[in-house]
Amino acid sequence: VQLQASGGGLVQPGGSLRLSCAASGLTFRTFTVGWFRQAPGTEREFVAAIRYNSVPKYSDSVKGRFTISRDTAKNTVFLQMNSLRPEDTAVYYCTADSRIILSSLSDSSQWDYWGQGTLVTVSS
Repeated sequence: VQLQASGGGLVQPGGSLRLSCAASGLTFRTFTVGWFRQAPGTEREFVAAIRYNSVPKYSDSVKGRFTISRDTAKNTVFLQMNSLRPEDTAVYYCTADSRIILSSLSDSSQWDYWGQGTLVTVSS
């Protein structure tokens, strides 16, 4: 199983980026897929998840600015990030799990599969 995250980069405050997470060895359609982020010196933080039934969940810090979506034909999950702020700067990781429950989405230890991360830097 491999998860490949991409799409990070440098963007100015207020700008947008779209992250992608492509999977091989598993079918996203039957998995819950999530995004976490980790800034230097901090713990990994839940950002968003899209459940196997396509219901999205977001952290309060990104609600209304980020949108998670899934393209089942491409076996890829996207994280559209708008109105980016300097505090969004972090390495973003995608993750997947076939059995994670709703109450555990924000607990990074409960997820099975992880990608390598992509760096997002929000700075002027």
